Amino acid sequence: MPVTALGHTTILLLGLATTAGFAGVTDEPHLSIVPRTVAEAARVQAVTTPTTDFTTANRYEVNSAGAATVRARADADAFSQASANISFEGELTFKVGNGFFRKLWVSSPASTLASDGLGPLYNARSCQRCHLKDGRGHTPEPGEESAVSIFLRTSIPAPDDYALPEGLAAIDGYLATLPEPTYGSQLQDLSLPGHAPEIRLDITYEEREVALNGGVASLRVPTYTPADPGYGAFHPDAMFSPRIAPQMIGLGLLEAIPTADILANADPNDVDGDGISGRPNITWSVEYDMPMLGRFGLKAGNPTVRQQSAGAFSGDIGISNPLFPGGWGDCTEAQINCRSARNGEEVENRENLEVDTEGLDLVTFYSRNLAVPARRNVDASDVLRGKEIFYDTGCIACHTPAYVTHRLEDQPEQSFQLIWPYSDMLLHDMGPGLADNRPEARATGQEWRTPPLWGIGLTRQVSGHTYFLHDGRARSLLEAILWHGGEAQAARDAVVGMAPSDRDDLIAFLESL
Repeated sequence: MPVTALGHTTILLLGLATTAGFAGVTDEPHLSIVPRTVAEAARVQAVTTPTTDFTTANRYEVNSAGAATVRARADADAFSQASANISFEGELTFKVGNGFFRKLWVSSPASTLASDGLGPLYNARSCQRCHLKDGRGHTPEPGEESAVSIFLRTSIPAPDDYALPEGLAAIDGYLATLPEPTYGSQLQDLSLPGHAPEIRLDITYEEREVALNGGVASLRVPTYTPADPGYGAFHPDAMFSPRIAPQMIGLGLLEAIPTADILANADPNDVDGDGISGRPNITWSVEYDMPMLGRFGLKAGNPTVRQQSAGAFSGDIGISNPLFPGGWGDCTEAQINCRSARNGEEVENRENLEVDTEGLDLVTFYSRNLAVPARRNVDASDVLRGKEIFYDTGCIACHTPAYVTHRLEDQPEQSFQLIWPYSDMLLHDMGPGLADNRPEARATGQEWRTPPLWGIGLTRQVSGHTYFLHDGRARSLLEAILWHGGEAQAARDAVVGMAPSDRDDLIAFLESL
C-alpha cells in the first residue's frame, strides 16, 4: 500500500498533528510524486534515524546528496558543478541555464535585445553577482566603497482590518505585512542614469568579547543605516532586515523532501519539553495560487526554487518574468519615473516579458541541479569525535541530519535520494541577538529557518571568506555558534563551556560537511 510519509506510526501521527490549521499545506503541486510503498517507508525510517555509533562514518554519509553528489574540487568552482547523476541532455540544459544565471543585464533600449531590461532600480546586474561562484555573498571588506551581496528587505505591519487573501486567513499565526509604501519590499542601492538609488547602506561594527573555557572570542555587532534615502522619508513603522545571498547547492533536493517529513519534526508547542519549538513557515505560492510550505530564503519565505528565482529576477535585477510580470521590478506606484521608464519587454515571441517561461525554467533547472560536493575526512578521528559532540550537544534537534527525497517521475536527479543537509527546514527563535524584528509570513522577528550545513566547510575555498549567518556578521563557524540564542541557547552555552580540544573537534566536523 503506498504512503506519502515515513511510514513510522509516531512520525505519521506527528506529521498529521502539525498540519492542523494548515489546510492544503501538504499539497505539493510542484512535484510529480510516485508514492512510497510500505516497504520503502520502512527503509527510509531505518536510514534516516540518527546514529548512536560514532566509531565510524555512516554508510553513504560521504555522499551528502546521494547519487547527485560530486567529487569535492580543490578550486573555487566546487559549488558550480551539475548533479553527478544528470543525463547528457540535462547537462546541456544546465549549461544553458548557467548562461542565464551569469548573464549581465543592460538597460533598455539596447542592441542586445535578449539582455535588456535592467532596473531602473536594482541591487545587481546578474544572479551570479550576488551568488558569487554559486556560494555566499559577503559584507564589505575594509576599503570597499559599498556592500557586496547584501541588501535590506523592508515592510510595514498590515493594519488590523487588513483582509488576507483567501487561503491565508485560515493559517495559524500568519503575520500580515505590506511593502513599504514608497520603497517596496527591498531597498535597491543601484540605479540607471536618470534614476536615484533608493539608499546607500552604511554598516558599522562594534567588537564584543565572549569568554570561553580556555580562551576568549570576539563577536562583531553590526549596525545598519539606510542612508541618503532617494525618494523621501521612510514610513515611520518601516522594518528593515539585512540579507546576505546564501550558497546555491542542493536546492532541488531540498525542494524534493516530502512536506510530511518536514512537518513531522515540527513541535510548535514544545510538547516533548526539549526547549526546541520548530515551526513550519506557510507562505503564498504565486505560481499555484495557494498556501504552501515555505522552504527557501532565510526565513523560508518561498515555497519553490522557481518562485525564489522569479522573485530574485524581479527584486534584485528589476527583470519581469512569468510570476512577477512588472517590468519595473520592485518599484512602487509612488516611484512614478521608475514605473514609466522604458523596459525590455518590447520583443516579439517573449511573452511580453524580459525573462520568459523558457528562460525562467532554465534558471530553475540550473538552480535545482547545482551539486553538493562529497564530504572530506569523514573517518578522521577528530571529525568523528566532533560529530559525536554535535549530536550529543543537541544540535541535531534543529540540524536534522538526513532525509530521503520523494520518488519523482520527471526529476531523476532528485528522485529517491538519501541526503544529509543537516537542516529541519523549520523556523526557530534564535533570540534577540540575531533578531531582525521583521516578520515574514509566519516567521516572527526572532525566527530564522535552520540553514543547511552541507558544503559549509568549503566556504573559504569557494567564496574567499568565512562569513556566516543571515547578514554575514560571523567571521568564523565558532562566531556563528556563539551568536546562537533563544532555542539554541543551551547548545551555545555548552560550546562555550567545552574543553578547547572538544571545540576544535566540533569545528573539524562542521568543516568536513
